[in-house]
Amino acid sequence: MAIKTRFTELVGVEHPVVQGGMQWVGRAELVAAVANAGGLGFITALTQPTPDALRAEIERCRKLTDKPFGVNLTILPAINPPPYAEFRKAIIESGVKIVETAGNKPQEHVDDFKANGVIVVHKCTSVRHALSAERMGVDAISIDGFECAGHPGEDDVPGLILIPAAADKVKVPMIASGGFGDARGLVAALALGAEGINMGTRFMCTKESPIHENVKRQIVENDERATDLIFRTMHNTSRVARNDISRQVVELERSGAKFEDVRELVAGTRGRVVYETGDPDHGIWSAGQVQGLIHDIPTCAELISRIVTEAEAIIKGRLARFVV
Repeated sequence: MAIKTRFTELVGVEHPVVQGGMQWVGRAELVAAVANAGGLGFITALTQPTPDALRAEIERCRKLTDKPFGVNLTILPAINPPPYAEFRKAIIESGVKIVETAGNKPQEHVDDFKANGVIVVHKCTSVRHALSAERMGVDAISIDGFECAGHPGEDDVPGLILIPAAADKVKVPMIASGGFGDARGLVAALALGAEGINMGTRFMCTKESPIHENVKRQIVENDERATDLIFRTMHNTSRVARNDISRQVVELERSGAKFEDVRELVAGTRGRVVYETGDPDHGIWSAGQVQGLIHDIPTCAELISRIVTEAEAIIKGRLARFVV
């Protein structure tokens, strides 16, 4: 028995399990492994230094899988923004047919992707933003609860409320993000009105994830409390793995620090070094509360198979017994 949903039908994959875009992590080897296991993986466009490098990464992924995969393009305000239009052009010209967008006002990108036959999944942290994206013409929504790694928004609404609240109003297929890592989460997401799950931290902790083994072991050792919320005072909240740097940033914010005061501590290059060298205290790196549910480092095939098989057993076994 397979779990078929509107989302699996839309993007042409076997299982309603998605590996979303993750800076420094969403590379070809992980994305292809997810695709070959029947899920949907996303290359992270801005992990690549240039649009041409993104083209090469897409081609590298194609050599590793013949299954559907996508590219994530996250649009955020920046002093020196990357050439988003050029990255978008690289995605389209490479023949990618599924894109995950995230960030602010993606209308220009949505219009261009749609004009070129690309399926657009937009990641949101609130119902109002999901409805706005739906009006823009996106094909699906990824709704991101407060439990998530990275940017959970400023409303602090957890998935148990956010997913059904969005499902009540959003008409296009919707997948659930934030706090998902096993079969129980998939079944819960389906019950709450989603059409699948999007996992980040859980896929970081797989054999094919291109990050240092020390970081993967740290995720396994961490529990659900081992995250910090930084940039709260700057209204740009980010959930990261708790370490020496995140504690410093939180304390500095409590003392009234501005971004300029923590800029060097939170530099993205330091987070990249964490993944490359395996020193979990070298910089800021993203991880969600789902760390508390992660106890091993499987292959992507083992993980997805386990989630789907156990989800089917829960649906047909434990839940069925409650109906008399």
